This record gives sequence, structure tokens and C-alpha cells, in this order.
Amino acid sequence: MSGAYGSTFATWRAGAEAPWQAYTHHAFVEGLRDGSLPRSAFLAYLVQDYVFLRHFSRAWALALMKSDTLEEMRTAATTVDALVNHEMGLHVETCARHGISEAELFAAEELAPNLAYTRYVLDAGVSGDFLDLMAALAPCVLGYGEIGARLAAEKAPDTPYGEWIATYADAEYQGVCEAVGQMIDGAIAHRLGDAPEASPRWSRLQAHFTRATQLEVDFWQMGLDAA
Repeated sequence: MSGAYGSTFATWRAGAEAPWQAYTHHAFVEGLRDGSLPRSAFLAYLVQDYVFLRHFSRAWALALMKSDTLEEMRTAATTVDALVNHEMGLHVETCARHGISEAELFAAEELAPNLAYTRYVLDAGVSGDFLDLMAALAPCVLGYGEIGARLAAEKAPDTPYGEWIATYADAEYQGVCEAVGQMIDGAIAHRLGDAPEASPRWSRLQAHFTRATQLEVDFWQMGLDAA
């Protein structure tokens, strides 16, 4: 699946092999797949993820500001739309069925692992350039695409989390992932040339990707700990 999201992502993913495995096969994820995840953990995760998506949307809006090309601008704008008008809507609808209103979601306290992750990504973008921000953003967007595609193929028929899985496995979200992956490839070539891994900047970009991946692991664990 990583190849569908571009060569840069595949390289970053390989450079973060251990945390990437821990992220994409976390016990929380496997609980979604086989249906064993406690509903309380899932709802606690959704509340925090709603808070996360607000900041994540701001980070993609920052990417729009830091763009150099029309392709970068279009992809950043499309991703903000997908986050604010689609993905956050799933959280609102799911939580509403369990008595949690949108106002309660918006007012929810941001827990420490969430705070650490969102501020890390925003700081990468504010203190760095477009590539620093993309390296920190990529694990969430593309990791959820990879997780969704795998779980759609492997999920238990009776898992109660089929709607969540379908959101990230469907053609619309996979199309966003492919567009983001292609855009990152173009951004890397535009700024670092044909041999980006030889650039002195490459290790910093890999470090951003790896750190953000570990923060994703912590985010899943936050959900499990709330059960």
C-alpha cells in the first residue's frame, strides 16, 4: 500500500520501521479489526480525535500558506475540506448516537498525548518550511489510509467498527492519500532535487516523520487507557 502513496512516503516509512509497525498494528487498531475494542475506549478516542482534527486542519491551512506551487495549494486546500467537512462529521454523527453533542466535542479537554502531538506538528510547520510540515503531517494522513485499507480486507464480519474502517478504506479517502503522496514527491523534487536522500536536510525530515509516528502510537494508547 505504501507504494500507492508515493516514493517519499515509502522511504520515510521504511526509515521508521519499528514505530510504524507499532502504530499501524497497535492493540487499539487490532481491536477495531476484530471488534474487541471496548466501546468506551473508542468513544474516548473519538472525542480526542475531534480535538486533534481541529488542530490538524489548522496545520494543513498553514501548509497552504507555505506552498510554493499550485499543486501544493490545491492539495492542502482539498485536505482541509476533507478534514473539516467530512472526517470531523463522522465523529459528530457517531458521538451523537451515544449522547455526546458537537458542543461537548468542541469543548472537550485536550489530553496530554493529544497536546504533545498537535503542538509538535504545528511547531514543525511554524519553525520549519513546507517539507518539515509535510514530514510531520504524513504519518496521520497516510497511516490512516494504510490502516483503513488493511482492516477493510481483514476485519471480522461482525466488528462494530465497520463504519470507521470504511471511512478510511473508501475510494474518496484513498484518493486523498494518493494525492497527498504525489504532492509530497513533487515538493521534495522541487526543493531537494533528484537525489533528496543525499541532502543534508533529509535526516531532519526523517526525524519529523519518525517522531510523529511515535506520537501516533501514544495517541492510540491514550484511547486504550481511557477504557
